[in-house]
Amino acid sequence: MRFEKFEDIIVWQKSQILVIECYSCFRNIRDYSFRDQIQRAAVSVMNNIAEGFERMGNKEFKKLLYIAKGSCGEVRSMLYLAEKLGYINKKQLDLLSVQTTEISKMLSGLIKTLS
Repeated sequence: MRFEKFEDIIVWQKSQILVIECYSCFRNIRDYSFRDQIQRAAVSVMNNIAEGFERMGNKEFKKLLYIAKGSCGEVRSMLYLAEKLGYINKKQLDLLSVQTTEISKMLSGLIKTLS
């Protein structure tokens, strides 16, 4: 698998959509620390994929993909809390949770490819 630029990586594209949806879902939440944390975790997924790719080495890329995968898990964990706190509804939880699970699986596949 060869990419010319990180923007070509499908999992990066999907993580960008996740970021936009997290910003949209939580933009009116007045719990600023919660909002900041979930948005930062979502951005971390996308940015670690990009940073890893730009490092130009499989070892560094793989390391940063693991970090992205961890941030993706953090987002999913916070989504459950968001639903319990009434910040999002069950439908939003399900939609975003499916996205984070898909991204996590794609990151695992990319990590395996680099091994």
